[in-house]
Order: sequence, then C-alpha cells, then structure tokens
Amino acid sequence: MREPAVSVPRRVLIANRGEIALRITRACRLLGLHSIGIHSEADASLAHLRLVDETLCIGPAAASGSYLDAARVLRAAELTNADIIHPGYGFLSENAGFAEAVEQSGRTLAGPTAAIMRLMGDKISAKQQMRRSGVPCLPGTEDALPTDLSEAQTICDAIGYPLIVKAAGGGGGRGMRVVMTATDLRDAIETAREEAGRAFGNPSVYAERFLQHPRHIEIQVLADRQGNAVWLGARDCSIQRRHQKLVEEAPATGIDPQAIAELGERCANACTLMGYTGVGTFEFLYEDGAFSFIEMNTRLQVEHPVTEMTTGIDIVREQILIAMGEPLSFTQADIRTQGHAIECRINAEDPENFRPAPGKVLSWRAPGGPGVRIDTHLYDGYVVPPNYDSLIAKLIVHGTDRTDALNRMHAALSEMQITGIATTTPLHLRLMNEPGVREGGISVHYLEALMRKSAP
Repeated sequence: MREPAVSVPRRVLIANRGEIALRITRACRLLGLHSIGIHSEADASLAHLRLVDETLCIGPAAASGSYLDAARVLRAAELTNADIIHPGYGFLSENAGFAEAVEQSGRTLAGPTAAIMRLMGDKISAKQQMRRSGVPCLPGTEDALPTDLSEAQTICDAIGYPLIVKAAGGGGGRGMRVVMTATDLRDAIETAREEAGRAFGNPSVYAERFLQHPRHIEIQVLADRQGNAVWLGARDCSIQRRHQKLVEEAPATGIDPQAIAELGERCANACTLMGYTGVGTFEFLYEDGAFSFIEMNTRLQVEHPVTEMTTGIDIVREQILIAMGEPLSFTQADIRTQGHAIECRINAEDPENFRPAPGKVLSWRAPGGPGVRIDTHLYDGYVVPPNYDSLIAKLIVHGTDRTDALNRMHAALSEMQITGIATTTPLHLRLMNEPGVREGGISVHYLEALMRKSAP
C-alpha cells in the first residue's frame, strides 16, 4: 500500500454529509490523516461524526446557511487548521468561486483548480476544449446561440432536427429543451434562456443534435500534479429519470472494447493537455457506434464504487493522495478490469411517484454475502431530514459477469430492509427482473417509457 511521502500530519476537512462524508472519513483513517467533520444543526447525529477526529457545527439545517455557505466552510477550515478540504459531490464540489477562495487561503481542494472548473463548467468552453483534444462531440454550435432569434434559427436549421437547446452553465435537465421541428425552436430557446438565467445566473444557451435512443457512457479518470493521467474503464449509467441516474454499472457492455480503449486514451490525454488534476468523469452519449461528449464532472461521482469494484483501485484514497501532491503509483498498463459491478441508488422516496419521504428509520438491516458492498450512513433510529438530497444508501455488488451481478443485486435488494420510511428499493427489485435491463444496452429513455407503460 502506498503511503504519503510526507511525515507531517495532514488535516482534512470533509465539507459534506451523509454516505459520502462517511466514505471520505474511512479513506482518511486508512491514510492515518486527521479528519474534521463539519455539519449543520440538523445533522449532529450523522454516522461519520462518531469516527472523525474533530467536529464542528457550521450553521442551520438549510444548506444555504451551512454546506453551501463557502465563507462558513472556509472559516471552519481556518478554525480547525485544516490544510485539505474534500468537497465530496454536490454542494460546493464544482463551485469555481469556492475553489478559488480555497486556493487564495493557502489550502488545497481535493479537486482541480478553479480555472479548470470554470473551463469545464461552461458547456460551450468545455466542448471547445474537447474538440481541441480530439474527444468526439455532437454536431452543434461552437458558441452560444445569438440573442437574435432569426440568426439563431439559421444556425439551428443548419444543424438539423431534432436538436436540443441546452444551458451553457448548468445541468441536471434545467435550461434544456428538445426541439423536434423548426416551428418549435423559438419558444424552446426563449424558455431555455429564461430557465437557465433563473437557475444558473447565465442565460446563454447552445444547440446540438438530439439523439433519440442513446446510452449514457462514462469514462473515469485520475490525474496527478506531475502530469500523469489514467482512465479506469467505462460505466453505463443509462437507467435514469429526468436526467437523474438510478442504476449504474461497470464495465459498459455490448460496446467494442477497442473503441472504449481509444476513447479512454483520448480522455486521459485531454486531462494532460488542460492540466487537469484529481478525479474526474467524462460523460458521453452513445448511439449507432459513436460516442458524443456531453460534459465533464470535475469531482467525485456518486457511482464511483462500481469502478472501484471492477478495478480494485480506491478512488477516494487516490484523490486525497493527489491533493497531497503524491504522484500516481500505477500506470495505464497496470489497470485491469475484472468481473462486473452494479450500483443501485437507494433514495428516501416513494417508489412510484418519487416524492421525497423523509422521516425516522425504525429499523435497518444491511444485506451481505460475497461481492456485496453497502455505502450508507443509516442506522436504527436515524431521522432522514427533509433539507437535503434523498440519497440514503448505495448498494453495490460485484459478480463474475453481468448476469451474476444482476442476480447478486436482486438477492441483496431482497435481503435489505429499511422500515419507517418509503424507499426506491421496490423499483430496483423490479428493474433487476425487467427483460430490457437483463438484456442490456438500453437507452436513457428506457425507465421513463417503462413507467409510462405501467402507469394506471
């Protein structure tokens, strides 16, 4: 096991909550680092706070006054003398302003620089960078659509229909409109601009070709400060609802391995060319044998465990070591993918209408057995607050092949018990037996079509 080259104790402030805060805490303990857990007033009983070396309440239950308050997080780092801040995912993890403030404070963020966040956070500049790096992109506009709707119409007509109008500075489905014919374009642009401005403070939008039956494929990368970059295989994250992933798996099946390898090499090369450091994920749509870049997530992904299970690489540990200035201890030639892994996101939601279902967990029984992993902060009596994302657990399994992994997941879901609140477990159980899921290669529209079909 590689240990840090420095002998000086490092202090890591974990600027997050829930299962990811617990995951980061465990990585810090493995490395022998001093861990600091910050929390809101609603989160004083979180599981990881019993394991960290130091805790500090930073504000009220509302995320805007605690986890999303960059000044409070930085003040906490100052009070606890933290020299590394790990943002996890969500909250401030892709906030370039926060990253810049961390840099100016003399501390280190477990992530890329603020400049890189800004470059990749704007979808237009990100696509321009990808084209320069040889990463495949969808046909579309090179720049933001002009404010003059007649000019925008001419540009979009040249792209062809159907197309999609997207917010330059956002994601998650906001500021996004599908346009099937030219007659719908103007309303779509105006609506997308208004929504983008309201949600992201940036009304700029761009257009690109709309794929009607794509898969969502990801390439995981690691890049150190010495200019070394590797890719860790491909994930399929096509089971989604309203652009939110529910199930992820690795590797992506039914795609030529050589095509995946070539794409992975291009992604790693793109990291080197732009000076990227840390953990990152390149996201693509895949249709008719072609990959098209969507965006890059400049942070740890919720679905990172499936890559860990198939490569044997502790991604969170590597992320922290990179933040400490350590070089990667392995090369691309050392990376091997074995077996198949699947992750189900267990949310505190009604499994039919997806309404949040906060409340008290009366009892919690984790599944077990060979190849089963559960990342969660749940315990008997834990109260799921209404203030944050509804993710309460990630159930991950590893099998010798995809069929074995699907069977293991079904068995693990059947064994897992959470009482007192509604969860999405019944939906996941159903999905593991759905013919389309068993066959593989489904598009990102599969789940929503399935739910429409089964709606009363």
